Amino acid sequence: MTERKPPGVNFETWVDRQIREAAERGAFDDLPGAGRPLASLDAPYDELWWIKGKMEREGISHLPPTLSLRKEVEDAVAAAREAASEAQARRIIADINEKIRAATARPPAGPPLNKKPYDVEEIAAEWRERH
Repeated sequence: MTERKPPGVNFETWVDRQIREAAERGAFDDLPGAGRPLASLDAPYDELWWIKGKMEREGISHLPPTLSLRKEVEDAVAAAREAASEAQARRIIADINEKIRAATARPPAGPPLNKKPYDVEEIAAEWRERH
């Protein structure tokens, strides 16, 4: 579609012709997702849908770093409680404690973290009680 619209030709007619010629050449054959419904067809209208979709595909968070870390802390504590072994639970808590200490020493942007390092022995004792 590098050619320019000729003067005197209705824009809609010119576009329709471009589409028809592309279809005849097979430009629309074997497109990814062909024959499947659009994923967000029933979703409410959101003018930032494409930004949110791009962020999701790229794995980018739109949360401030402290809120992301809070979520990561919650997930880590839950994972430690369900760990396969006590050693694994201890590793998970030790790793998240390092991140908490780093964020406490040099606070990232956003709201306060309001988390302190977890007691590894306490989490290990909880793990032993559950298992």
